[in-house]
Order: sequence, then C-alpha cells, then structure tokens
Amino acid sequence: MPKITVRDNGPLLVEAEGLVLRDASGGTFSVQGSNVALCRCGASATKPFCDGAHGRIGFQAANKAGS
Repeated sequence: MPKITVRDNGPLLVEAEGLVLRDASGGTFSVQGSNVALCRCGASATKPFCDGAHGRIGFQAANKAGS
C-alpha cells in the first residue's frame, strides 16, 4: 500500500513499490527506487521533486492529521 508522509516544514515523502509519477498530460517522470520526496514549498528547482529549497527559504507548514 502506498504511504505518503507530510514532513513538518518540508516535502511530501511518498513510499510505494512500482511508483509511477505522472504529469497533468499523462507523461511520466523518471523515479528511481520506491521512495520520492515531492516539493510543497514551490521553491524547488527540480519540481515536482524536493531539492531542499524549503530549508533555504524558511518554509513553514506543520500540518497534523485531524487538524
């Protein structure tokens, strides 16, 4: 079963065997392995993937389940 973890002040971590990431037109992004970090701060130079920009820009978002 796929697992997505929302990191405090960071990316979305996606874990799934056979992971396929598609764009809005159905094209696929190259994904190595079964784990990927997806940008949610909007500042990554490698969108949709996280490049650590959230730390450089001071991104703040500590979303909790049930909130």
